Amino acid sequence: MTDYAISPAASASEPKAVPPFAVISGAQVQEVLKGREKQVVELVEQTYRTHAAGDSVNPPSYFLRFPDRPSARIIALPASVGGDVGVDGIKWVSSFPDNVASGIPRASAVLILNDRATGYPFACMESSIISASRTAASAAAAADWLSRGRGRGRPQRIGFFGTGLIARYIHTFLDATGWSFDEIGVHDLSGESAQGYKGYLDRSGTPATVTVYDNAEQLIRSSDLVVFATVAGQPHVHDPAWFAHNPLVLHVSLRDLAPEILMGSINILDDVDHCLKAGTSAHLVEQMVGNRNFVDGTLADVMAGRVSLADDRPVVFSPFGLGVLDLAVGKYVYDELAGSGQLRVVEDFFSELRRYG
Repeated sequence: MTDYAISPAASASEPKAVPPFAVISGAQVQEVLKGREKQVVELVEQTYRTHAAGDSVNPPSYFLRFPDRPSARIIALPASVGGDVGVDGIKWVSSFPDNVASGIPRASAVLILNDRATGYPFACMESSIISASRTAASAAAAADWLSRGRGRGRPQRIGFFGTGLIARYIHTFLDATGWSFDEIGVHDLSGESAQGYKGYLDRSGTPATVTVYDNAEQLIRSSDLVVFATVAGQPHVHDPAWFAHNPLVLHVSLRDLAPEILMGSINILDDVDHCLKAGTSAHLVEQMVGNRNFVDGTLADVMAGRVSLADDRPVVFSPFGLGVLDLAVGKYVYDELAGSGQLRVVEDFFSELRRYG
């Protein structure tokens, strides 16, 4: 294999060359990221800081929907991130919930990385693992930062509402970054999925007591940290009284909570403009009240000490999922493979490279 490197940026005066094009499989992505959860969390935190400092471009996501398949969608997330990462690109991710009934994952994705000097793509990589990893890293970072300073310490009882791939990755990242729990609750509309997730937890070696709850209220009232990782398209949890014990809520799936729950909570987003779109719970609140005063800040604000968190209300983290995070993790994978000489380059991918033939 050949060793290649893509520099973060190049000046306009430097000579330009078309970069080699590599195809990176899911197996390679998994091999690079396995056991490096702490590094990925640190990378995601730094990317949030880079984004907050304005050294990124993260346009709105573009949703491709289908009249004949209303539950399905494909989303394009174009982005550019500066700092030490220095890469442009786009994630193309599909969500087809009906896949689950056929025994294959709901989501699939590819990530394209583009050279900042020439604009040429230099990698196409399987991205469902990158997407799950950056989502889990974002959740783990939020759990850490949002549990600091509330005077209660880290939550000891966690509840997972939704038991798919994302829930599994979130547990893995929490475990790898030093979290331990006395109790783990599990709830899913599919009893089979809930039992399957319990089996995963049992095999993971967790010392926690794992309980499958038949209904959402029991799960939420029994948890100090609640993770929503569902495919819900509209709010289905409506009663603020379920959150009277003021838990920390990782609202990863964005559309589970009714507006009245968010209106009684401290609301932390990853990016305000992105979260207040596409029918998210936070977007519904904005439409209802006509302003954004219910938003207390972003995770980057919390990390910078610009926002403090009280104990008298639930704290809800709503991460829309920024394309810059996918690019940062994808470039990390690429660099690791390039440095070890394991890139699989398609030598003749670009064939018309002479302007006049």
